[in-house]
Amino acid sequence: MSLKQLQQELGFNFNNENLLKQAFTHSSYVNEHRKKEFEDNERLEFLGDAVLELGVSQYLYRKFPGMAEGELTKLRASIVCEPALVNFANDINFSNYILLGKGEEMTGGRNRPALLADVFESFIGALYLDQGFEQVLLFLERYVYPQISTGAFSHAMDYKSKLQEFVQRNKNSIVEYVIVEERGPAHNKEFVAEVVINTKIAGVGYGRTKKEAEQRAAKKALDDLQ
Repeated sequence: MSLKQLQQELGFNFNNENLLKQAFTHSSYVNEHRKKEFEDNERLEFLGDAVLELGVSQYLYRKFPGMAEGELTKLRASIVCEPALVNFANDINFSNYILLGKGEEMTGGRNRPALLADVFESFIGALYLDQGFEQVLLFLERYVYPQISTGAFSHAMDYKSKLQEFVQRNKNSIVEYVIVEERGPAHNKEFVAEVVINTKIAGVGYGRTKKEAEQRAAKKALDDLQ
């Protein structure tokens, strides 16, 4: 697929398309085309990593004004870690545009997690150089921030402990969690959890694991109580 098609799908038109091409150029491709002036994406990855951290940090700082520094750090780490970056890259089909050497291609490099995560960061670096931080924030608003808002990283936030602390102000309060439903096939289950405070349902949460569902139920209860 062409990089022009990618730009159309993302809604970003690069002023310098060579930067965009570099973002998707793996070192194995450069090594196999030494006679041509190709540059791999490793330096862009270095830059993109820092820009992404800043973009996520400022969003979390504003989104969660009551969250302590330690919790913010933990949450950010879950968003900029390799598994999360791979998911972001896959959501936009970045693997279709990577330039790989034949050996790397044959050994499945196109779908290698570390490579996909690097490409996502390289793209951020290229977008920053080409169009500035505001456009990076616009990209993150479309493809990263919504997943934070919908609770995709709630497993990194201990809402259950926060809820326990909140209700302990009333010493007689009892908090319980109940998995009320499991649905979907074994390889793609979804759990539904209820958090019950003093026999009353205070929140309902959904998740791919029981723990995630309980965390989201606790978050819902906290949101309502606060």
